Amino acid sequence: MLSFLIKYRGIFVVLFVLPASLAFKAYMGARNRLVFWLNSAPENHDAKVKKVQQQVKNWHKETGGNIPMCTARPAWLAMSLKQGNYKKTHYQVDVSLMDILEIDTEKGTVRVEPMADMRQISALLKPLGWSLAVVPELDALTVGGLINGFGIESSSHKYGLFQHICTSLEIVTADGELVKCSPEENSELYYAIPWSYGALGFLVSAEIKIVPSKDYVHLTYIPFKNKQDFIARFSEESLKPFDEAYDFIEALMYSEQECVLMLGNFAETVPAGKTKNALNNFYKPWFYEHVRNFLKQDQAQEEYIPLRHYYHRHTRSFFWEMEQIIPFGNSPWFRYLLGWMSPPEVSLIKLTETQAIHELYDTHHMDQDLLLPLSTLDKSLSFFHQEVNFYPLWLCPMRVFATPVRGMVNPLENEQMFVDVGIYGEPTVENFVAKDTVRKLEAFMREIGGFQALYADTYQTREELRDMFDHTLLDKLRAQTGALKAFPEPFDKVSRAART
Repeated sequence: MLSFLIKYRGIFVVLFVLPASLAFKAYMGARNRLVFWLNSAPENHDAKVKKVQQQVKNWHKETGGNIPMCTARPAWLAMSLKQGNYKKTHYQVDVSLMDILEIDTEKGTVRVEPMADMRQISALLKPLGWSLAVVPELDALTVGGLINGFGIESSSHKYGLFQHICTSLEIVTADGELVKCSPEENSELYYAIPWSYGALGFLVSAEIKIVPSKDYVHLTYIPFKNKQDFIARFSEESLKPFDEAYDFIEALMYSEQECVLMLGNFAETVPAGKTKNALNNFYKPWFYEHVRNFLKQDQAQEEYIPLRHYYHRHTRSFFWEMEQIIPFGNSPWFRYLLGWMSPPEVSLIKLTETQAIHELYDTHHMDQDLLLPLSTLDKSLSFFHQEVNFYPLWLCPMRVFATPVRGMVNPLENEQMFVDVGIYGEPTVENFVAKDTVRKLEAFMREIGGFQALYADTYQTREELRDMFDHTLLDKLRAQTGALKAFPEPFDKVSRAART
């Protein structure tokens, strides 16, 4: 029965989920543009925030403060494949804040609500000649998730994680107070919110750094057949000073030794005789398969990609996970006939997922982003090959800044370069057991001073999670702001137990 469900799941997704996704995206796109251009979002924002504040006050009256709060957003709407069953026992607060509030080109910022997503923001900024400094790849990733959790992109070697481009944040605390924080104002709160998973309050707005953009990305693909050669070049490019570095750096590993390094810069136009590739057109091959072809070349190749196509290059294939959902999704007949409806919304896939498919993902599938010091990359890749042996792997360098106040992931005296290694798929090692393997990866990350992205399954104990992430500042502010009973701490939302 299980093999039947797996074999024919793609047909169900094509017949039902794709049309529903298309209608959903069309509605949301029209709604977002209308709200912004009518300039109704800023006016309505204050009223919506007051509604959140009133719900928090009602929580005090109705529960006596003895039941933790969480957002009322359904768990299936989250990008994580996990359901988040803790919501069933928590007091739910409606935080329906999804608009772009203001673009200030003089300050170089955009102010948005937490449920605004990358598709919405990049679509609005691009015609104005601007872009977020860090644009995480998948369309449906929201600002709130990228701040309370984490967000990374191929510009993170310059700008850091998504949290690092946020110039100010506003939250509603446990007593219903609206508090603004920035590096200069309520700075401890500002540094404690990232990775806190809502443990300090409800995020209601964020001011985010934007940078001037251009119409294209000039992307160079460099194939490697030797891991040591790749690591040397990858490290060299990642560690260059800000003004000398490429605008974008990422790599895809296709085996223990084979890899393609991608180096990109903004470009105004496509020079005569050069290749232009609108790689996110529906009939184009999935990006990672397009990149794989460059392994056949003996030297670097280049092309020019329209900016939004580049930013959302992994969206159509969800990196390479779409192959397991629609196995025929990259075939030419599907791309030309039905590719215009892709990709399906992750939320709708989760909503229609059977228990058997859910159990299959639990036991045979892995979604992990592991953030490790660049100096440990060689050792780490060897360890992942031994314990998981899954390819492709996604590699993205990221700068972790030293800050005046230590948060969850910046307990560093000096700035340091890390690498996000993304493992998304079904490991091919013999006798794979999901829990056992993830436990080994978690222990390895603690050993080398790395971090585990917490959108995915974590089997760490409370003590192990606290060993990996510095909770000192978070604990202090939770006590000061009355959040101890009002909001669960990160472990109680991200642990395997909280999600099952």
